[in-house]
Amino acid sequence: MEQSLCINFLSKIEHQFDRISHLIGLIPEDKIDWTPSIPKAFSTSTLLGHFMDCFAGICAVLHKSSPDRLGHFLELKKLVGNQAIGIAEAQRRLVIFRDHICEGFKVLLDSDLGRKLPTVFVPEGESILSLLLSNFEHLASHKYQLFIYLRMLGLNIGSKDLYHFSGE
Repeated sequence: MEQSLCINFLSKIEHQFDRISHLIGLIPEDKIDWTPSIPKAFSTSTLLGHFMDCFAGICAVLHKSSPDRLGHFLELKKLVGNQAIGIAEAQRRLVIFRDHICEGFKVLLDSDLGRKLPTVFVPEGESILSLLLSNFEHLASHKYQLFIYLRMLGLNIGSKDLYHFSGE
């Protein structure tokens, strides 16, 4: 039986969770407040907090797609705000966001992906698929940012730390 588009998309998001959690686990405790010498760079701890905003963006789309069934997603607002957080807190919040995103995808149908939702930036609406893809891209970009930070800190990491490969 062919898997749905939503199941396949969720699988890719779960790969991001896995790799982000892995990378967070590699951060040396004494470098949690390190900031690279790049203009306007986040500190490591602020980047961890920003990941929560990225996951919250996915949850916001899922909530708007089915507010009657996912109204409790509004409780996630207390876990975001571009606040600096530590490694253990980031890992704890990742689990919460993963659980909510999995729940949200259980009620999302392939036929919903083309439905438009109004946004702050596009009041006439964008498709749910487009909104999810934009949030996914944002998340993946920051995952790569953390990877670069770890490289700058001298960790010997490579593609297997960054990407999920089929069959793993």
